[in-house]
Amino acid sequence: MNVTARIHNAKTETHSRRRDLTLSAAAREFVRHPSPWIIAGLLAAAATARIVVGDWQYTDAVVPAVMLALFPFTEWVIHVCVLHWRPRRIGRLTVDSLLARKHRAHHADPRDVDLIFIPWQTFLWLLPALLTIALLAFPRPGLGLIYLTTLGVLGVNYEWTHYLIHTDYQPRTRMFKAVRKNHRLHHFRNEHYWFTVTTSGTADRALGTHPDPTAVPNSPTAKSLHAQHAG
Repeated sequence: MNVTARIHNAKTETHSRRRDLTLSAAAREFVRHPSPWIIAGLLAAAATARIVVGDWQYTDAVVPAVMLALFPFTEWVIHVCVLHWRPRRIGRLTVDSLLARKHRAHHADPRDVDLIFIPWQTFLWLLPALLTIALLAFPRPGLGLIYLTTLGVLGVNYEWTHYLIHTDYQPRTRMFKAVRKNHRLHHFRNEHYWFTVTTSGTADRALGTHPDPTAVPNSPTAKSLHAQHAG
């Protein structure tokens, strides 16, 4: 087989793979990874406990409404300050979290499925921290459980959306097309902009990181975060 034929076959195979990837096929891969199950477990446990506790009040609706409104900004802050953390030396100690290291690897290879998800080790400290917040930061147990339930919903949606963006699934809705384009600009055009993941340019617009893509140069370090570039 000559080179032209191999290129043609490769393009045909890629086109077929993209065309044929369905949501159900994507979901079968999604559930093979631990973080969706961990977050779904938190969601199920918190929602069940909330029903058992009872004591429903009108103010219960305030917590999820506030969290939903703030979530794009939470995503932005975590993405900028935690995931894009630049390793720092403090004496002989290098401060560089697992999340930051995994995220640099994710930028280097955005199609590596294992690197798309929150590392399961993160939950060893994150779940106790969230439970502590739920117990101490709210005046009623019911509110703390609503906080955890809402986090579960937002977390599963984050993992699913981020995962789907990095697959060959082609969006059907205008909303998801915009979300996908926003995140792919971050990966493939310039890593210094477009930090939201589950929404399209919400917090980015408010915080000045949603420029006109045509006015932003391709970054030479989009796949090698923090690398020095000469020239």
